[in-house]
Parts: sequence; C-alpha cells; structure tokens
Amino acid sequence: MTNPKFMTPVITAFDENGNLDTQSNLHIYDFLIDAGIDGLLIMGSAGEFYALTHEEKKQLIDLSITHIHGRIKTLYGTGCMTVEESIELSQYAVEKGAKDIILMSPYYFGLSEDILYDYFGKIAQSVNCNVYLYNFPARTGYDLSPELTLKLIHDFPNIVGYKDTVSDMAHTRKLIRAIAPKYPNFEIYSGFDENYTRNVLSGGNGGIGALSNLYPELFVKLVKATNSKNWDEINQIQIIIDQLMSLYDITPCFIPIIKQAMILRGLNLQGYCKSPISPATPAQTNQIKQILNAIDMSNILAEETVN
Repeated sequence: MTNPKFMTPVITAFDENGNLDTQSNLHIYDFLIDAGIDGLLIMGSAGEFYALTHEEKKQLIDLSITHIHGRIKTLYGTGCMTVEESIELSQYAVEKGAKDIILMSPYYFGLSEDILYDYFGKIAQSVNCNVYLYNFPARTGYDLSPELTLKLIHDFPNIVGYKDTVSDMAHTRKLIRAIAPKYPNFEIYSGFDENYTRNVLSGGNGGIGALSNLYPELFVKLVKATNSKNWDEINQIQIIIDQLMSLYDITPCFIPIIKQAMILRGLNLQGYCKSPISPATPAQTNQIKQILNAIDMSNILAEETVN
C-alpha cells in the first residue's frame, strides 16, 4: 500500500441564475478540508467543468486558490477542447498559485495516440507544475492506454499521476501493473468511489470520488482503516459505500443528486446546476432520502465529531 489517499472532485455551487455562488463554494471547501479529506479536485466532472465559460473557470481558480491558501492538495481541471485554450488556462492557474493540474482530453471525436501525445505533451511542457491525466472513456469516447501513458511519463517528467474513471477495476489494475515497476512514484487513482480499496490492494494510490462531497468523514475513516489494515472496519465502510453508490443510478446525470443529498445533510448550497441540467425533482429527492435513511452513519459521524 503506497500512501493511499481519497480526494474529492468538488461540486460547484450556483445560484438560480446559473452564476457562481461564492459563499456556498467557500463553505463547501471548508467543510471538506475540516473533515480531513486528502485533497480536492476543482473543475472535475462533478464540478461541471464542461458547462463553465472560460471566464467562470478563471473566477473559480481565483476564488479557490485565495480561500484554500495551500491548506490542502488541490488539483485544477484545466483541460479544454483545444491545446491553445488548455495551455492558456493551465498557465493562468499556475500563475495564480496552482501546483497541480489535471487534464481531461478533448471529447466528441476519437483521437489517435499521436494526437493525444501531442496534446498532453504540449500542455505539460508549457507549465511548471505537476500534471495528472484524466481518463474517462465513457465521456471522451476513447481510452488513454498504458502504452501512451508510459511514453508520456518518460518524455514529460512533470506528468505524475492518472485518474482512471472506469467501472472495471481490471482496467486500472492493468495500468498499475504496466507503470508501477518502472515508475513507482506515479500516482494512479480510481474515479469510482467503490473501487478505492481494490485500487489500493492492487498497488494504486486510492480514489477521487464524488460521494465524498456528501460524507467526507466516511472516506477519511476508510483511508485511516486502510493505513492501519483494519479489515473489519474496511468491510463495514465498503458496505456503506456500496449502498451509497445507488445515488448514481437515480438519474443519468448524478450531479443534482449529489447536490440535493448535500442539502439534505444540511450543507449551505442550492441545488441548481448549469443548464440544461435541472435540480433534483421531488420524486428524485424521495429516492435520495430512502437511500440515505437506509444507511446507519451514526457511528462514523459521531466518531469523527469526537476526533
């Protein structure tokens, strides 16, 4: 087990007009940091990066860097549809103080490995910071192969990690086996919450999953249990995570579901998303309540409050 972590791909709070809700976003950052989560990913999929304007992305970079102020490891999603735009946004983030960026590759058309090498390589060369690759084939339409990843790591030393958002853990395991022997410090994270433990047991570095927006304490405790090899506790937490995974099945876009679940927990935000995504409906809210009510979180929340 190599320094396992769980990081949160933070949701982005908006008001009813689709504008950034500054105070709610700051509240969410503090909530996650105070809970002890290992890191944040700003402008990931859960953060609705795809719907933000370039100016809004810069506003969110300014807001978060100023407020977080180095208190926690923070990755910034700066991948755009063109190399030029990605470089400009990445350089902006670094100039403002970002030390880590993560790049979702262009989507819509399938791209050859030569084009992807050129895309990631040019961005990596343009910035003085750590670069993480974000593999999400269900959304981009293609896979970042172990062979391409190895070539990028070899040629661009500031490419230091990889988020593998695939449900099939075999895919991530093959990636780990291909890279770890040659580059043992390269970080590989699973993008689905339920795969954290399997990722670590396979030699990876943990997870970056959206359920931690709702219950960061659960994942903080999971990391602690993993470090202490407390298998009974790991099993108990895994059962809860498996139950919470049902939240992803309520609607094709999980983001309003996570936001509504956070509201039900008492967090200070509204359930609005960027259009055309709508807030959770009353029927969906009832489904969320049923899932949350069926899970006994009392011991975990009580222990984390005491600690």
